[in-house]
Amino acid sequence: MDYVVFGRSGMRVSEFALGAMTFGTSWGTQGTEEREAAEVLDAFAEAGGNFVDTSDVYTEGESEEILGKLTAHDRDRWVISSKYSGSQGLIGSRGGFRPHPNSGGNSRKNMVRAVEDSLRRLRTDRIDVYYLHFWDFMTRPDEVMRAFDDLVRAGKILYPAFSDTPAWVIADANTRAELLGWSPAIAIQVEYSLLERTAERELFPMAKEHDLAIVPWRVLAGGMLLGSEHTNPAPDTREPNKREERVISEAVAIAQELGVSAAQVSWAWLRSRNSWGPMVPLIGARTADQLRMNLAGMTLQLENEHLARLTEASSIDQGFPMDMLLDPTNVPHLATGGFNDRIHNHRAVPHPDQKR
Repeated sequence: MDYVVFGRSGMRVSEFALGAMTFGTSWGTQGTEEREAAEVLDAFAEAGGNFVDTSDVYTEGESEEILGKLTAHDRDRWVISSKYSGSQGLIGSRGGFRPHPNSGGNSRKNMVRAVEDSLRRLRTDRIDVYYLHFWDFMTRPDEVMRAFDDLVRAGKILYPAFSDTPAWVIADANTRAELLGWSPAIAIQVEYSLLERTAERELFPMAKEHDLAIVPWRVLAGGMLLGSEHTNPAPDTREPNKREERVISEAVAIAQELGVSAAQVSWAWLRSRNSWGPMVPLIGARTADQLRMNLAGMTLQLENEHLARLTEASSIDQGFPMDMLLDPTNVPHLATGGFNDRIHNHRAVPHPDQKR
């Protein structure tokens, strides 16, 4: 496994991050017991992986507890990310936690409580990357960034980050942090796959402008991009719509042409989408064998013809103003006196469907 410099930090992480959401059985039979989780983590380490992602609410905190136990003996080797914002006790009942109005959300009050609980469960004195898990539309960005900065200065987290948050909020928050000398966010987590490309409209260009790493999750769309392999769908997987059926059919057709799986094709397409900067996809597995099989299939390189077919099938409407601003016959032509195709602009935002 190769490594990438993670966003605007100097930290090096493996090209895939291991998602530990399934570590623990508090959410039911789809979870991974501690023994199996240890085997998964060992297999990831053997492949060169060093980046593991969890959250305080995954399996009601059990994920953090298992990960902390498994990494405590070699903590410095691992880059561990966790998250706050969610309220425990709403999915399971482990520990008898009773939610209250301040047991979730983005406030400083909840952040301070959550980070202390996560540090205890993870058996560590610092969390390498600490995400705001999702935006609550109640807390001001300056409260979030100042609270993040306090935790950085206290050594309890090393780098702030955002997950599942609008682009305008992250841009506002990081601009405030830079102007006031606070610690800026270094990464974003987003849902991104052949079936879900809307992050390309605002989030990806914003990430490029602010030098943020991109960590895609749900890369196989909950199993829909497994094609004929989709024999054990996730509980929340719905029936695909017409656009999604077209994308899945194209991925399956290319997989059959190449003698590989639809999942490999989907991963290869995603790994080609690197014009916005470092992209570190989350990969999950319930068993070590499953993880090894997934990693072995991620060396596939698609030809430009295959990439173009997948990109065209999965294309989305960029909407206003991006369609107008990126159309080379419109604004770029007018703004450069017709010289737009002869100007090498390192600040250009790549059109999502342009040839690479």
